[in-house]
Amino acid sequence: MACELWLDKLNAFVDGELSAEAQRELDVHLRTCTSCAAEIAGHAQLKSAVKRAASRRYVPSAEFRRRIESQVPPRKRGTRTRFAWTWAPALGLAAAILLAAVWLARRPAGTGAATIGELVDMHAAALASANPVDVISTDQHTVKPWFEGKLPFAVDLPDLTKTEFTLLGGRVTYLGQSAGAGLLFQFRKHRLSAFVFQDRSEWRSLGAGSAPERQASFWVETWSAAGLRYFVVGDTSGANVAQLSNLMKSAADAE
Repeated sequence: MACELWLDKLNAFVDGELSAEAQRELDVHLRTCTSCAAEIAGHAQLKSAVKRAASRRYVPSAEFRRRIESQVPPRKRGTRTRFAWTWAPALGLAAAILLAAVWLARRPAGTGAATIGELVDMHAAALASANPVDVISTDQHTVKPWFEGKLPFAVDLPDLTKTEFTLLGGRVTYLGQSAGAGLLFQFRKHRLSAFVFQDRSEWRSLGAGSAPERQASFWVETWSAAGLRYFVVGDTSGANVAQLSNLMKSAADAE
């Protein structure tokens, strides 16, 4: 019965459209219901697959342009026939299609907004997954060495001894075919994700991470340091996301 009550809200959860109270209630339900957890994981994976497909570049070839031009009848000099004017809408449509294709070809893949959306989806999938991490440990000295050899950079983890945060583990995750670290933390009854990737030029517009920003039902903070880009995602509160971000920054500075 509980699953029937939540079934119509699973998509809203993945899209970040639930209220904070409804999201907390669903989070409690997901901890004991593997059926709903699997359903949400499937929705999140499908959403990410669609986004990746939409971001693929299409470059129109010279042959494509010639085919378009070949369908346009030559205009006779000094005459403006009704037949020629009937082609005007078709020419306008062809031009619009060609401009759209060029825009898609030149649009940079992995833009800031798309990146944030995909990482929020990854975090939602982790919340719904029965196995959200590949290495399960609360010890930073166990998780950090686990990433060695799997990533082209070192992953610095914070000391959480005197905090309310707990490290749950980590996994190798992928964004735009690039490998990165996915870390999962616990804060009271909430979970937060931290992602670390090699920095990219298209992420410069994301800002320096001066404060977390609201993205649907989640808070996200991002910053770059020493050639790496960090993202912290959580639904608990902007203050808690900022606290974990500061701990991650301190760990990187200490190395």
